[in-house]
Amino acid sequence: MGDKANAHPGAAGRATAADHPASVRNVVLVGHSGSGKTTLVEALALTAGAVNRAGRVEDGGTVSDYDEIEHRQQRSVQLSLVPVDWDGYKINLLDTPGYADFVGELRAGLRAADAALFVVSAADGVDGSTRMLWEECAAVGMPRAIVVTHLESARSDFEEMTATCAQAFGGDDPDAVLPLYLPLHGAAGPDGHAPVTGLIGLLTQQLFDYSSGERKEADPGPEQQPLIEAARNRLIEGIIAESEDETLMDRYLGGEEIDLKTLVQDLERAVARGSFFPVLAAAPAAEGARQGLGTVELLELVTGGFPTPLERPAPTVTTPDGAPREVQACDPDGPLVAEVVKTASDPYVGRVSLVRVFSGTLRPDATVHVSGHGLTDRGHEDHDVDERIGALSAPFGKQQRALTHCIAGDLASVAKLNRAETGDTLSAKDDPLLMEPWQMPDPLLPLAIEAHSKADEDKLSQGLGRLVAEDPTMRLEQNQNTHQVVLWCLGEAHADVALERLRNRYGVQVDVVPHKVSLRETFAGPAAGRGRHVKQSGGHGQFAICEIEVEPLPNGSGIEFVDKVVGGAVPRQFIPSVEKGVRAQAAKGVVAGYPLIDVRVTLKDGKAHSVDSSDAAFQTAGALALREAAREATIHLLEPVAEVSVLVGDDYVGPVMSDLSGRRGRVVGTEQAAGGRTLVRAEVPEIEIGRYAVDLRSVSHGTARFDRRYARHEPMPQHIAERLREQDPGT
Repeated sequence: MGDKANAHPGAAGRATAADHPASVRNVVLVGHSGSGKTTLVEALALTAGAVNRAGRVEDGGTVSDYDEIEHRQQRSVQLSLVPVDWDGYKINLLDTPGYADFVGELRAGLRAADAALFVVSAADGVDGSTRMLWEECAAVGMPRAIVVTHLESARSDFEEMTATCAQAFGGDDPDAVLPLYLPLHGAAGPDGHAPVTGLIGLLTQQLFDYSSGERKEADPGPEQQPLIEAARNRLIEGIIAESEDETLMDRYLGGEEIDLKTLVQDLERAVARGSFFPVLAAAPAAEGARQGLGTVELLELVTGGFPTPLERPAPTVTTPDGAPREVQACDPDGPLVAEVVKTASDPYVGRVSLVRVFSGTLRPDATVHVSGHGLTDRGHEDHDVDERIGALSAPFGKQQRALTHCIAGDLASVAKLNRAETGDTLSAKDDPLLMEPWQMPDPLLPLAIEAHSKADEDKLSQGLGRLVAEDPTMRLEQNQNTHQVVLWCLGEAHADVALERLRNRYGVQVDVVPHKVSLRETFAGPAAGRGRHVKQSGGHGQFAICEIEVEPLPNGSGIEFVDKVVGGAVPRQFIPSVEKGVRAQAAKGVVAGYPLIDVRVTLKDGKAHSVDSSDAAFQTAGALALREAAREATIHLLEPVAEVSVLVGDDYVGPVMSDLSGRRGRVVGTEQAAGGRTLVRAEVPEIEIGRYAVDLRSVSHGTARFDRRYARHEPMPQHIAERLREQDPGT
């Protein structure tokens, strides 16, 4: 693996169609924003010969972060696939955003990959969100390795960073997180910092010098031997502890020299099954250099230690009607089962879908069945259609390199799937199948928008539809109560990208307006009202009089209408008319324009005219009676209250609970959760948590997450209601 004596110096790196799943490696790079994932991908592509200089392809573009939004924001905002060829293997490198707002792109990368490289900065350490992601990968048994970057920083210390990783990721077994190499330092500069110029392989005890810009192998000098011995012994013990050969440890402790080939094989098996997590170092190539430090070692780890797609369990597959279906894992000759892990729109070729094939073989111009998951609650159109796919290609920056086919275990871009959305399943048209979708976080930051002009209004619906088709972490809501179009996002950066894509990709200008919550009104106590609608102005007159009583009901009762008219004061045929008028007025509100709820309206008496009474007249009288009753009563403004559950690290429970209290929240309980976390449950007015998705991240330093669901409406404090009316005179 990483200690081959004759390392391949770099292959001509044009990604081609794979011929067998065993020759494919799907690797996702994850880590916090700024840890160096994109730079590392470009360094690996350079070493593999896929680019002509660091990060550049033939047209001068970059292999990752090629979107204009990424250039402007100076960070990754989407999943990028960079396929490279190395030593007879096709490696699909999946570069993911590190910023929390784009966790949907990260989850898509995890779905498409079979192993993960955790990229951590030696200058910044391991943050809480990276720890949470490690636990998420551990829960599904995904093999992982750790890459330490930013070794050029004056604050960097590889040994200290390795110890931090062992503490953060090792759990009960810190010896499962150990370095395969030690950094070799050059002469110290004026600031006292000695740059890393090479690596020392702990298993082969060979030195790999990158100081010339190209990897050169040599024997370590006597001064390096003391550095190697202790770290090498610990690494060997860690590998043997994970070995399937139970006699190996006794032989080693008995003084037997364990064969290098046996150690490498045991290491590769432990990495592939996710029980050992090697730590490596990497740095980008210097100007004019052919190889970045540690990139050859990383590529060897990926090809030798990470699992093939054949080792990934078969996905859960059903027929569209829900019947279970057995599918053999990663069989190129099996039934077609593929999944759209990313959707993008290209101004020239239309919709482009990044697809992971789990079974069968995908070919250009074939007709496939597209099964949607019915995410109608997020504004996604439900669909179950046949479509003819266009060309297959391997994305490489802005380029698309044509492929003749895509076998099980591989990834490819598919053109012209006009109905396919992220998360959809592709299968044979005569054998439609459906994969279980991966879990996506709920978007909890509302963005209320309006079309800027009439021309934008005509394009808004189509633009929003495309946005949510590309990104299942967005939810589109047409709120019938507030009459607002709301795009629910994961955070401010997520919202900014959505607005920029609407503006630049789909040509839609929108205005962001304050988000409104669905307020309600109710009577605080009993009241009575008389509705009199009498008009005699020539022609057919109007005559209707009704008297009602109104009383509050328990929460959730709605509007209850009771008829207690005696003696036919209101003719039977007009009783429903009064009720219709009352309900219509209740829907409009009686004081502030919000719907009236949770009251009983009793019709007690009234008068009618044999000629001038009508359905319309009694509807009007019913509405007038309800308005008059409201004038004589105290009306409460009701606000929606949400049940909020916050999962937070124990260190931040106090600040989170204090913050909830400041939002008029009531903590109703706490309970211990796994991993040193606490689940805090509270009831909080929704008007106070519009920006909670952003604020919680700040309070918890990015280590907490929450969910919410509507609980009920309850009276708003008078001073809050008055302030709301001052802000919006229409209320």
